Amino acid sequence: MTRTAEPEHELVRRLLPFSVPAIALAAGVGAAIGGSGPAWSSGIAIVAVTVNVVAHAFSIAWAARTSPLLVMAVGLGGYVVRIAAFTVALLLLDRLPWFSPLAFVTAFAPATVVVLVIEMKLLAGRMQVDLWYFPERS
Repeated sequence: MTRTAEPEHELVRRLLPFSVPAIALAAGVGAAIGGSGPAWSSGIAIVAVTVNVVAHAFSIAWAARTSPLLVMAVGLGGYVVRIAAFTVALLLLDRLPWFSPLAFVTAFAPATVVVLVIEMKLLAGRMQVDLWYFPERS
C-alpha cells in the first residue's frame, strides 16, 4: 500500500494555514473587548490550540508507524499530557499581571471545538483505523 501523506500530517497541512488568521481574530476580539491583556491572552490561547493539534498529529503519526498498541498509549497518554500542559501553562501565565484567564479560556475552548469539528468532517465516512498503515514485518 502506497500513500502520499499520513492522515495526521494531512490534517495539520490543512489546518495550519488557518492558525495565523485565527490568532489575529482572537487577539482582535480580545483587544476590542478588554484591551491589550485580553488580546495577548486570546492570541496565546490560539497558539496553544495550534501547538496541541500539531503535537497530537505528529505523536499519533509516529505511533502509527510503530504499532497499534503504541497508537492507543500515545492517544490516551498524549491527551493527559496535553491537558496537564494546558493547566500548567494557564497557572504560570496567570502570574503575569496582564494575563486574562477568562480571555484565554474563552478563546481556547471554541477554537478546540472548531478543530475537532473540522477533524471529524475531514475524516467523515472513514474509520480512523482505515487511515493508518502498519508495514508488514518480515
